[in-house]
Amino acid sequence: MIRINEIRLNLDEDETLLKVKAAKILKVAEKEITSCTIYKKSVDARKKNDVHFTYSLDICLNCDEEQAVLKCKSKDAKIVVPYSYELPQDCRNGSMRPIVVGFGPAGMFAGLILAQAGTCPIILERGKDVDSRKKDVEKFWNMRELNEESNVQFGEGGAGTFSDGKLTTGIKSPYIKKVLQELYEAGAPEEILYSAKPHIGTDKLSEVVKEIRKKIEALGGEVRLECKVESIIKANGFVQGITYTHGGEKFDIECDSVIVAIGHSARDTVEMLYNDGIEIAPKPFSVGARIEHPQSLINKAQYGKFANHPKLGAADYKLSCHSLHERGAYTFCMCPGGTVVAAASEKGGVIVNGMSSLARDSENANSALLVGIEPKDFPSDHPLSGIYYQRDIERKAFELAGGDYRAPAQLVGNFLKGKESISLGSVNPTCQTGVTLTNLEGCLPKKAVTTMRDAIVQMDKKLNGFNMYDAVLTAPETRSSSAVRIVRDDLLQCKVRGIYPCGEGAGYAGGIVSAAIDGIKCAHSVLDGKH
Repeated sequence: MIRINEIRLNLDEDETLLKVKAAKILKVAEKEITSCTIYKKSVDARKKNDVHFTYSLDICLNCDEEQAVLKCKSKDAKIVVPYSYELPQDCRNGSMRPIVVGFGPAGMFAGLILAQAGTCPIILERGKDVDSRKKDVEKFWNMRELNEESNVQFGEGGAGTFSDGKLTTGIKSPYIKKVLQELYEAGAPEEILYSAKPHIGTDKLSEVVKEIRKKIEALGGEVRLECKVESIIKANGFVQGITYTHGGEKFDIECDSVIVAIGHSARDTVEMLYNDGIEIAPKPFSVGARIEHPQSLINKAQYGKFANHPKLGAADYKLSCHSLHERGAYTFCMCPGGTVVAAASEKGGVIVNGMSSLARDSENANSALLVGIEPKDFPSDHPLSGIYYQRDIERKAFELAGGDYRAPAQLVGNFLKGKESISLGSVNPTCQTGVTLTNLEGCLPKKAVTTMRDAIVQMDKKLNGFNMYDAVLTAPETRSSSAVRIVRDDLLQCKVRGIYPCGEGAGYAGGIVSAAIDGIKCAHSVLDGKH
């Protein structure tokens, strides 16, 4: 197969021209191209007067492909071997069914791989099925009545289900293709296979999650919902089983391998593991707020005169200021045409996140504006101190906003001046539980506030209008990552053999794709059977 990079199409050119351009680069007739598929597609908006699409294509010819590449002498054409995922053999000594705890992206893909390998895994998820979960979340958003076991954080699909469904990742792994292919087969749009910035959208994600669960079950796996793991049964340094509750009753399962993919918000489960002797270390996390602008402002800043072109859709951004202070600041999980999500999972606490539908057609854009917090900033050196620090921020926000799950908010112009906001401007905040205008200094750490103020000014130089006076900051964003790392070795296991800490909650991933990949890696380690 031949891969050709850097093929350009203007916004008004049709993709049917791609085959024509490929034939011209390879110096072959179009009829010699037997297949032409898009490997990657991206928007090049570096020059605002020349916004266009750039493609990489995978080409198959009915003639000698190596000779064709040599003959065309193009630096952008090369021979590649198509990626193919190879399922490892099950090399375990025993026949016990492996256990997966959690059905977010990490647990989902760990369970899927184990099911494809014929091990009939049992997956335990503390929350409800995605349809019941959506009803509980909507009740919280509409009536501010929180279900601590069924919310934005807990339930089938994990926290990523109520997000933009962003599938970008900073890691390099051959398993990225496996993840995207499985999501596509489960109903995600085809463009995730080649888009440079793929996303599914929260409206589509719920259907995708259900289809993956059905696939696992069809392969002999079992997904048990509303089942909360209460303890690990161990002896002589090896896991022997787990205890979980369902419907008020306790159950034991004997097992010799447990993938712990609990997500970044299962704080009670982390405490249980710590009390059971599992080694846990503090880990840096980030804190900040969601910043909301009109999407039209972001489109204009990124695309200039092409801002309203129908092929472009809602523009995004990714900004950072790492030279600021010792922490720096950065934007994270930017949601074009999205909404700010009230994402609490504990009573008496407020947190926010971001979410977009597949169409990304809402009026506002939002992104987390975050500052890194190091373990030396935590209140103590206790391994779980970062979790307690997060909780303290969330409880301060709850009280600051009135104690009814509204989120504290402040206009950017007032935030820069250290002045309490008393009225909104031209930007209407989208947080579903509502906001209380205030001064965010009342809940965010002082060091974070100082860094965020400097960052907003600096980021405006990179994206015109970022420091818009009427833009709204809604706080706090505290759960972009876990505040702990559940320690594992090169075999991806704890000192208690057979326990595999996995994904974002264990401190080894950040985002849907990287968590899914870590799930695949842990499943492979289980199949390897080494202790």
